[in-house]
Amino acid sequence: MSTQSPERPRRNFYGRFKGKTLKPSQKTYLSEDLAALSPGAVDWDSNPDRTPIDLNALFDGKPVWLEVGFGGGEHLVHQAQQNPDIGIIGAEPFINGVAMLLGKIRRAEVTNLAVHPGDVRDLFDVLPDASISRAFLLYPDPWPKKRHHRRRFVTPEHLEPLARVLKPGAIFRVATDIPDYVRQTLEEVPGAGFEWLAEGPEDWRKPWDDWISTRYEQKALREGRTPHYLTFRRNG
Repeated sequence: MSTQSPERPRRNFYGRFKGKTLKPSQKTYLSEDLAALSPGAVDWDSNPDRTPIDLNALFDGKPVWLEVGFGGGEHLVHQAQQNPDIGIIGAEPFINGVAMLLGKIRRAEVTNLAVHPGDVRDLFDVLPDASISRAFLLYPDPWPKKRHHRRRFVTPEHLEPLARVLKPGAIFRVATDIPDYVRQTLEEVPGAGFEWLAEGPEDWRKPWDDWISTRYEQKALREGRTPHYLTFRRNG
């Protein structure tokens, strides 16, 4: 039997890794706090065999949730505060957002969080099958031009590994203010092994009971766009 490590896939990344110059305090958060919040060996250099992360050891056997692209971290910290019996992993490649999150974690003093400052596809590689109890995709990059729609998260490249790591019956929440993103989500997500749970208009017009409005949602509301809240369940 071959013992060779898996070959690293070619993955294009189209978003931003860094924005404005970080504040001194944010640089401090990154240097002092980020390493201790790692979910484990995710990057290919430290884990070329793609050995799965031990989530039971990471979160002492708690159920684990995942937020894909946490932005400034408002929702991630909110969920961690409201659910101390849950472990939550956030994945975000934009280092300015990661630094903002770390500041919020310090102020909130939550301890049930892990942070992957990179591409969630690399994290999917090392998450065990059927290990995640809930996932969030909140105001993802809309990639509005039609030729860029294949870059959106709601494509098979992302949805298939997401479905693999979610437990049967796990909930997947999507929030967006872009009508065409809603269209593509409703076309692609059910085909990846999910059921849309809406029974009427209020089920996608009203936010979830435990929702906290993020900076991205507030911007959408100021600019006159309508948020949509889509809830799916992993089949199985």
